[in-house]
Amino acid sequence: MTDFTIFYTDDDDDDLCIFADAVESIPQNIKLQTYSEGQNFLDAIFDPPATPYVVFLDLNMPGKNGFDVLEELRNSDYQKDIPVVIYSTSSEPGIIEKCRNLGANCFITKPVLMKDIIKSIEHAIQIDWKKFIPNQSNFVFKY
Repeated sequence: MTDFTIFYTDDDDDDLCIFADAVESIPQNIKLQTYSEGQNFLDAIFDPPATPYVVFLDLNMPGKNGFDVLEELRNSDYQKDIPVVIYSTSSEPGIIEKCRNLGANCFITKPVLMKDIIKSIEHAIQIDWKKFIPNQSNFVFKY
């Protein structure tokens, strides 16, 4: 059985709690670290350098938003290869394309139903991120 570490950054406390509940219901051993601000996440990921299996990142946050955080990660010498799943309420094509251009690995529109949240998390931990190459057909996950 593989252990996974997931980082999730979102300014909405309810979304953080719901995501944590979903993680707890998944049979794999998942360590979840949550952050309520983009800067807090960046502080944690860079010092000391952390190596989560995957990062879930909300876009709409005060201060450093998800675009800012993604850009800093991708411009970093140490953390540019960490897989980032954009996890947003948005499903606008322009925003999705911007995320792909900034180097996100996957885009998931936040599900409403718990079963779909669980499917989204399971999808992210089933991917072999070292081999995964995002493209037009696999970038957006549909639950």
